[in-house]
Amino acid sequence: MDAIEVESEEPKISETVPSPKKTRLNIYAFGCALLASTNSILLGYDIGVMSGAVLFIRENLKITSTQVEILVGILNVCSLIGSLASGKTSDYIGRRYTIVLAAATFLIGALLMGLAPSYPFLVAGRVVAGIGVGYSLMIAPVYSAELSPAMTRGFLTSLPEVFIVFGILLGYILNYALSGLPIHINWRVMLGLAAIPSILIGVGVIAMPESPRWLVIQGRVDEAKRVLVKVSDSTEEAESRLAEITQAASSLGNREEGSGSSSWHGQGVWKELLLRPSRPVRRMLVAAIGINFFMQASGNDAVIYYCPEVFKAAGIHKKKVLFGVNVIMGLSKTFFVLVSALYLDRFGRRPLLLLGTSGMAVSLVALGSGSKFLENPDHRPLWAIVMCIVAVCAFVSCFSIGLGPITWVYSSEIFPLRLRAQGSGLAISVNRLVSGVVSMTFLTLAKKITFGGVFFVLAGIMVVGTLFFYVYMPETKGKTLEEIGSLFEDKAGCSEAGDNGREMRER
Repeated sequence: MDAIEVESEEPKISETVPSPKKTRLNIYAFGCALLASTNSILLGYDIGVMSGAVLFIRENLKITSTQVEILVGILNVCSLIGSLASGKTSDYIGRRYTIVLAAATFLIGALLMGLAPSYPFLVAGRVVAGIGVGYSLMIAPVYSAELSPAMTRGFLTSLPEVFIVFGILLGYILNYALSGLPIHINWRVMLGLAAIPSILIGVGVIAMPESPRWLVIQGRVDEAKRVLVKVSDSTEEAESRLAEITQAASSLGNREEGSGSSSWHGQGVWKELLLRPSRPVRRMLVAAIGINFFMQASGNDAVIYYCPEVFKAAGIHKKKVLFGVNVIMGLSKTFFVLVSALYLDRFGRRPLLLLGTSGMAVSLVALGSGSKFLENPDHRPLWAIVMCIVAVCAFVSCFSIGLGPITWVYSSEIFPLRLRAQGSGLAISVNRLVSGVVSMTFLTLAKKITFGGVFFVLAGIMVVGTLFFYVYMPETKGKTLEEIGSLFEDKAGCSEAGDNGREMRER
């Protein structure tokens, strides 16, 4: 697919696309997306707090580097179970109750980790928590995308990444604050505190409506209209959106023999995605799986998890100093993810994505170079340490500008209604699998080729990723979810759609 040609086309003009004067943020839609996205704080908190807690766990439970890798990576590997199951689950019980299920599962995992008397018990807690994380990573962006108006969907759908970053920062701060407690208590408190946001999220979801698109495919059109009236700027806009959603959902019943759309609960989707995909669906899968693969192949999660280990190898051994560097990194991520979220609907997905991945590649080269200068234990220049700290902050900041928020946006918006939940779940399961593999091999690989060598490999991966995004990722800014499918049609179809849009404007 030639993304450049697609991007150059002007958007189709239809009555379903809000006019420029209707681009203000709908407060009710913002509140619902905000509540749904708080689920993502659970993963962020675990990433942040685990980077410090693992230092105390290693010392307290006397575990090896391999056991540390298993402990850190098992959550990500098991989260792919939740991601794969989340699509079918949300098609069956709805988006709203899937959010509750995600929070409840993570709550159980957090309690198991906080009360763990031994290493196997701790691993079991992370397995359960991982399943909850998998559910939350899929459902929060999909719910937000299905509720959001087209012109603010980028901002609202990027909120999960904002909360992931906020959770990371919160984990760093609590690492720093709790590091003075006795070694057999501090890491348990750090991990167990994740139960608190899980409870608050489960209660907060009560105030949220169900996704109007899910309500339509269940035949509950009147309920969907009431929700759309609240998340739209006018009754006319709500009716226009409802008509478009109803038309998109009308084919669901036709594909299931002898059943109407109200009896559709996601059956047949896996066949359409994997066994008999059409060319547009195949392109959607390549784009969604590709962006999720490169998000984690960049090594972002591993760099955050093992940042203290990297700087310990550089000669920094005071835990307060190590956690202080983490806080600085967390502040950088938080600032830039907010910038990206606020400007995503203005500048579009592609420019920020390409800017972020290019910056990540450059930062990783700088980090690898600085790490190489620090490999000699007898001579570790201060400038090289400073260079590494700056490079790490630049790396995570560039991630927060591009891949961090935009992965969730793309994953939740490029699939059609019938395939959205399970297609997004499949793509995110690849995300979690790659994250787990990278996290569980990072230290072992660093022992073989040094930290500097690992960072150079990751830089090469990001160069390839940037080229992939340039070729395969179209611009989706300002288009409704029902219109985005045309971007993945054959070029002739896309060109015809663009010509039709221009003709309508000329009239």
